[in-house]
Amino acid sequence: MKQITFDKVKLGGFWKSRNDINKSATIPTIYDRFSDTGRFDSLKCEWQEGMPHKPHIFWDSDIAKWIEAAAYTIQMEPDKDLEAKIDEAVDNLAAHQWEDGYINTYYTVVEPANRFTNRDNHELYCAGHLLEAAVAYYNATGKDKLLNIMKKYIDYIEKRFIIEDSALFNTPGHEEIELALIKLYNLTRDKKYLDMCRHFIDKRGTTEKDDKQKRNWIGHDYDQTHLPVRKQREAVGHSVRALYLYCGMADLALETGDKELFDACDALFDSAVFRRMYITGGVGATAHGERFADDFILPNDVAYAETCASIALAFFARRMSNIEPDSKYADAAEITIYNNSLAGVSLDGHSFFYVNPLEINLDRHNASKKFFESRANLLTQRIEVFDCSCCPPNISRMIASIGDFLYSMDDTTVYAHHYMESETEFDGIKIKQETRYPAHGGVRFTVSGMKGKKFAVRIPAWSSYTSLNGEKLNTDIKKGYAYLDVTEDEQVFDFYFEMKTRLVCANPMVDSDNGRVAVCRGPVVYCAESVLNDGIKLNTLSIKTPLEAGTQWDDSINGYKVIIKANEDKPCNELYKNYDPADVTEKEITMLPYYAFANNGESDMLIWFRHD
Repeated sequence: MKQITFDKVKLGGFWKSRNDINKSATIPTIYDRFSDTGRFDSLKCEWQEGMPHKPHIFWDSDIAKWIEAAAYTIQMEPDKDLEAKIDEAVDNLAAHQWEDGYINTYYTVVEPANRFTNRDNHELYCAGHLLEAAVAYYNATGKDKLLNIMKKYIDYIEKRFIIEDSALFNTPGHEEIELALIKLYNLTRDKKYLDMCRHFIDKRGTTEKDDKQKRNWIGHDYDQTHLPVRKQREAVGHSVRALYLYCGMADLALETGDKELFDACDALFDSAVFRRMYITGGVGATAHGERFADDFILPNDVAYAETCASIALAFFARRMSNIEPDSKYADAAEITIYNNSLAGVSLDGHSFFYVNPLEINLDRHNASKKFFESRANLLTQRIEVFDCSCCPPNISRMIASIGDFLYSMDDTTVYAHHYMESETEFDGIKIKQETRYPAHGGVRFTVSGMKGKKFAVRIPAWSSYTSLNGEKLNTDIKKGYAYLDVTEDEQVFDFYFEMKTRLVCANPMVDSDNGRVAVCRGPVVYCAESVLNDGIKLNTLSIKTPLEAGTQWDDSINGYKVIIKANEDKPCNELYKNYDPADVTEKEITMLPYYAFANNGESDMLIWFRHD
């Protein structure tokens, strides 16, 4: 299966707007804050003890993801000023690359004698992100300076970890280099890089050398070394590490046809998505180790749901779609893209969430900070930079390359996985999508150059009724895709996916959501904020059923608000009193997409409501 890459896609509508904000606001903001905090200056390797802005073990990865995001935007729209900023960073990296090829800002100036001695200090993680940046920048500009820097470094990594086996560990504590090596292999077709990816994946969970450096404060599954990868069936440990590993595994399975590896990926996907994922597509429920909790443990107000983890889940799901066209993968990617991932950046593109709660109760939050500190690190408003600032450039690079999610193809079939206003051209084929998605369920495909092929279109899991060219869809559905014959040189497929406002409940095993419902419309999860509802205490509300809901377009959020009917518990003077179901007042409540919350000032927020 061949993925159609974002550079073949010209976006319009919702995603053009998000890309414009990404380029004009998000990428410059990240650059400015990374400059303020010393990240870019650290590449000059001038830091000495006693100076401010001591380099950190993961700063190289922060810069690399920013370069990658900037490269994607340059590939679609050349920008000499942005190129100059990247070139300056690349020049500094080149000036301080070790003669043997090694490159890492922290170890160069802080611990030069301790290279490859601490498995958890992110050397291979940083190398992976720098390698992704190098491939992206070469594809965007044809400039190979950073690519050659990284090829030399990868040769040194091969020497230390494979040829000599002289490093004090065998696999990275934080996975990332595995999927990056596949990207380098796809660019160069040099089998060495594919073999290196296979080496790191096959070694994981098998070596005593790694056992000596495992983080026992949480458990051996924290970094997914508890079992060889082909025996893993539950999504465990640090969620970003896990999902980057699963991305590399899926890439390797696609390239090699490794069925056993694919089966492990499929089981891990099911574990993450069907038992350990929030309704918003967030994963990694607990701050303790930034990791997956057990099945159905999904607390709302202390949800961790790191932005990077949801992005990694979308990347993993996209890769699985390229191996096996099953709508469960694209359905999951869609949920996390339009909800948890997009919530990670403000509507104006300047500020970010690292953690994405599903409930904010300011009274409880502030009391906890005062007395218990259990919520002290959970933000109620986005900020522009974090000490650990992996999430801002990650959401930026995802938005910049969002066209990657649209299509894939094999010898006989083109697969449409997602819906975005766009024009796409590849291999003599042109596909035009006309749609207001995700605000509206109508999608018109105009395809040309596909006569004699199949066109497989995903039917979203949320669509209760689907029509094609004005009539109820009656074609065979295989694993969630409608397979259509293309019989004309140019052909129109006019789909309508019914996009009703609906109530969703959780599995009763999810204690946090028992007796509660969430409001969804299409792929978008909705929430209420007290600041938009006259300061009402949201947990005093219960949604009236059957649902009474209307919609209201709002340009500021590039989407619909939903207006619902609810009952508010009447206030009382007693701490406890006999229950009377008549002690309620009817209210009209305004709800907005989860991706748009926390843009109106500090406020209570709620997704899961009681219902009548």
